[in-house]
Amino acid sequence: MLPAFSPAGSAPYAPVCWQQFRTVQVLIYQGVNVEFLAEYASFLAKTATLVIAFLVVLSAIAGLRGKGRGKPGGQLQVTRLNDFYKALRERLEAGLFDKAQLKALRKQQAKADKQQKKAKGEDKARVFVLDFDGDIKASATESLRNEITALLTLATPRDEVVLRLESGGGLVHSYGLASSQLARIRQAGIPLTVCIDKVAASGGYMMACIGDKIVSAPFAILGSIGVVAQLPNVNRLLKKHDIDFEVLTAGEYKRTLTVFGENTEKGREKFQEDLDVTHQLFKDFVGRYRPQLHMDEVATGEVWLGVAALNMQLVDELRTSDEYLSDRAREANLYHLRFAERKSLQERIGVAASGAVENTLVGLWSKLGRLR
Repeated sequence: MLPAFSPAGSAPYAPVCWQQFRTVQVLIYQGVNVEFLAEYASFLAKTATLVIAFLVVLSAIAGLRGKGRGKPGGQLQVTRLNDFYKALRERLEAGLFDKAQLKALRKQQAKADKQQKKAKGEDKARVFVLDFDGDIKASATESLRNEITALLTLATPRDEVVLRLESGGGLVHSYGLASSQLARIRQAGIPLTVCIDKVAASGGYMMACIGDKIVSAPFAILGSIGVVAQLPNVNRLLKKHDIDFEVLTAGEYKRTLTVFGENTEKGREKFQEDLDVTHQLFKDFVGRYRPQLHMDEVATGEVWLGVAALNMQLVDELRTSDEYLSDRAREANLYHLRFAERKSLQERIGVAASGAVENTLVGLWSKLGRLR
């Protein structure tokens, strides 16, 4: 218990005086908080006004500059992965060995590299590494198509393309286009290896099956060779509130199922028929590139982990992409290709503004949390 204060140090006055002191103390503390919050709110308002004004001016300038210009392009970025792996190894060696040992090791490595190059009598093969991180719309297809177009101008059947693929699938037409881009590599006679570390399901597996070889991590998720469609229907709710919703079509099956209108059994049957047709096309597509599959067993819409997928021949090898590429780097030159879209000034401003607002809100929430 804290000591009490009194004018003469007498006990009877201590509780009263201590209570008065605590009351004053609390009032002062609360006053500081209120004043601080008021000043902080004023500062935020002024800052927000300045930022908004600045963004409006930049947007106007960007709009004027953008008039008459075509769609922004992009740039192909090429990174030699051998240098990356070499830098990792050399950094570790520098930490483990002293100067004399390191010098001898470098000399030994240089001699080995020279002998290896002389033994081959020709340049190393090339491996072009691509990445595809798929969302429901397969948005990465735009970059993928440019990367493939670029590599096809130089790649030969002696080279190899490695795709690091991650996707749980999405829209049929979107992943159909992405798969068609990979098919261009197969049609050119260039070996294609697909590496899956986490997931390649549904549309993702539609892309993976095009590879001459599929390499999967032991616990990656694969398969889901099936088609699904779902939508809510609020027609009964609308009827309950006496709200009519009219669906007018020209063509018997222009609209089979609807969210707001009343669905019919005939419409459901037609919709299911369309799903079955799409599923059959999906199975035919996979079977064309992986004829060794027992389609009745794997095309049920189920998914399997890599270990089980190997037994079902959905994949050819269990390895991570890191292991596969580091091994290939010992005997080939690895080039990572990435097509970076060139964003317009308006888009860059939007991204910057979004980040600034997010950081401000996070900072404000953190401040309020500390004041509590």
